[in-house]
Amino acid sequence: MNGQQQLNYTRIAEAIDYIKNNFKEQPNLDEVAEQVHLSPFHFQRLFSEWAGTTPKKFLQYTSIEHAKKLLKDQQATLFDTALETGLSGTGRLHDLFVNIEGMTPAEYKNGGKNLLINYSFAESPFGNLIVASTPKGVCYMAFDDDEEKALNDLKAKFPNAVFQKKKDLLQQNGLFIFQNDWSKLNEIKLHLKGTDFQLKVWDTLLKIPMGQLSTYGNIAEQIGNPNASRAVGTAIGSNPVAFLIPCHRVIQASGNIGGYMWGNTRKTAIIGWESAKTDILEM
Repeated sequence: MNGQQQLNYTRIAEAIDYIKNNFKEQPNLDEVAEQVHLSPFHFQRLFSEWAGTTPKKFLQYTSIEHAKKLLKDQQATLFDTALETGLSGTGRLHDLFVNIEGMTPAEYKNGGKNLLINYSFAESPFGNLIVASTPKGVCYMAFDDDEEKALNDLKAKFPNAVFQKKKDLLQQNGLFIFQNDWSKLNEIKLHLKGTDFQLKVWDTLLKIPMGQLSTYGNIAEQIGNPNASRAVGTAIGSNPVAFLIPCHRVIQASGNIGGYMWGNTRKTAIIGWESAKTDILEM
């Protein structure tokens, strides 16, 4: 991400924070533009280019009322909701995955010993990220503008693995999810280090349709353990693959956005971006 792109991202992030903190006042275009020191015209154009929708619609998408509406709509099953909104194809991220393959007990216990892990750095609409893969699939993806820190965090996950800086097809397929043209997607394979419970939770997250939200309690019910909301929250917080496993689609039952490993502002941005993409798919 070059200097101008970083400045634009920072401005949009500030605008999102302002909208999020002041949604009850329904700030207009002029008020939000003033917060990021841009003219209304320039801000409208920049925001629309970045988020794929106008600031006004983004405010609607990311408000608490929108979150509550989505939750209320989920009285129907998630699958039926997806079908009714025309998201039975590429709009459902789960359909793009072949499987989640868990690492063997030995690989899990030994911190990735004998694993060869490729890694590379990439840009996304939500900031820079690191993505890594084994020969079996993507094993890690995280947002981070500090490449040295991002690499150290990756190595901490697999302290005994062998690393090489290389972008491979598995990583490229995963990164295509950020593109507007999803016809370029082939297969996205994940090779994850986690307990059986964590893998089950992460697989369930993949079934949340794009443009929809769920709650920790709802996820617990789907995995057959309705009293495990807290454990579900812990598993979601341990998600090793940002965005591809959509933990950003899980919010609190109250309708509050809740926490996110890579920042609440980024979570709010992703929810709004996916809502905009859903609108496009429904047209």
